[in-house]
Amino acid sequence: MKQFAIQMIDLCVSSEWWKKIMGHFVRVGDSFEIRCWKEETAETEEASLYGTAIDDKNEVSIKGFVTKELLAEWLAEEPADKSIYNKMTKYFTIHVENELCDIWSEHYGTEMVIDVRSDTDVEFLEQVMGQYPESFSIGIF
Repeated sequence: MKQFAIQMIDLCVSSEWWKKIMGHFVRVGDSFEIRCWKEETAETEEASLYGTAIDDKNEVSIKGFVTKELLAEWLAEEPADKSIYNKMTKYFTIHVENELCDIWSEHYGTEMVIDVRSDTDVEFLEQVMGQYPESFSIGIF
């Protein structure tokens, strides 16, 4: 198993890298957690369509199982609000764990920590991220 800590440093990079990773590693039926700031009411309402929301101090945690519709949303969305971040997703945090990986997409997808369990999937991730040598800071542990 290898852990990848990915930090986006190119503020103009497209979301294709994020979509390739999520499309490869996330499966329908996986459990997920989405975390939103309390003031992100629209995002919380949208995520609540797929799971149960729990108020957690400054954030709202939505837990459920990935559906075909939710995965399609993640792979198609193009967040319009890019005033603070070049967002890959509208959700502040997305966490999914399955037999392939334990993946944390943080800060609207601009940071990712992913524990990859197989050599084949490590090669896949290295190939995807290798297409962006100047756009990311990547630690491999």
